[in-house]
Amino acid sequence: MINNYIKRVASVHDISGFGRCSQTVIIPILSSMGVQVCPLITSVLSAHTGFENYEFVDFTDHIESFYTHWKKLNIEFDAIYTGFLGSSKQIAIVSKFIDLFKRDNNFVVVDPVFADYGKIYSAFNEDIVIEMRNLIKKADIIVPNITEASFLLGKPMRTSLSEDEIKEWLLKLSEFGPKISIITSVGDEKDDSVVCNVVYDSIKKEFIIVKNRLIPSNYTGSGDTFTSVILGDILQGASIPIALNKATDFIVKVIEQTYKNGTPNREGLFLEAMLGELTAKVIPSYKFI
Repeated sequence: MINNYIKRVASVHDISGFGRCSQTVIIPILSSMGVQVCPLITSVLSAHTGFENYEFVDFTDHIESFYTHWKKLNIEFDAIYTGFLGSSKQIAIVSKFIDLFKRDNNFVVVDPVFADYGKIYSAFNEDIVIEMRNLIKKADIIVPNITEASFLLGKPMRTSLSEDEIKEWLLKLSEFGPKISIITSVGDEKDDSVVCNVVYDSIKKEFIIVKNRLIPSNYTGSGDTFTSVILGDILQGASIPIALNKATDFIVKVIEQTYKNGTPNREGLFLEAMLGELTAKVIPSYKFI
C-alpha cells in the first residue's frame, strides 16, 4: 500500500549550479528517502565558493517574502533544516522563519556551517560564533563538526578527543537547548586511522558513538550529505542511534566510491551512483559510551 502522506522539509540553504553541495545534495537524498523538499533559497551561485570567479546572487531580500507566501498558503513542515547562512541579516531572517513555522509536532535541524579545519570560513568574522550560538538555541538537533563545536563552546581547537572529553563537549552543547547534539569528524585519540561521529540525546541521557575508517580525502558537500541522511531516516521513524549509524555507513560508502572514481574533491561526492545505497540494510555498529 502506498502511504499517501509524504513528510515535508523546508530546506534553508544556498544552491550552486556546479559542485555537489547544499540543495543539489539535499534534494536527491531526501527525495530518495521518501521526503518532499521545499527549498528556501538563501543564495544562488554558478559554482560553489571553492571555484574561482564564481557568480553569486544574494537572495537575502527575497527570503522573507518567499516564506510569507508559504504562510498564506497554510503550508506546514515536518522539519526545518538550515545550513550555510551567509550573513547576520540572513541568520536573523531565518530565525524569524523558524519562529513562524515551528510547531509542537515538528522539529528543527541546524547545521551551523561556518568553520572547518580549525578556521572560520573567510566569508565570516568572529561575530558569526555569537550569532550561531543564538540560532542553535532554536534547534532540536544540531550537527556541528569538531571545529564548529570548539568555536561554539569557546574551547581550544582539537582534532581528536577522548571519550570523556567528547561527553563533556556534548553536554555543554546541549545546554544551548537542542535535544540532540551531534559532533562529526572527531579524531580518535587512541587510533589515528579512525574518525568518529558522536551524539548526545539529552532526553534519554544517552551518548552514542559510531566509528569508521578515516579516508584521506575531503569532498565538498559531505556534511550536507551526512545530515540529510540523518534527517531523512528520523522522518521515516528511525531511532537516533540507527539514523547516526545509517548516515555514517552511507557517507563512508560514498566517499570510498568517490575516491576510487577519481572525482576531483571540489566537484563533491559521486552521489548519483550511490543513492540506491540509501535503501540498503544497515548492520548496527554504534555503541553507547
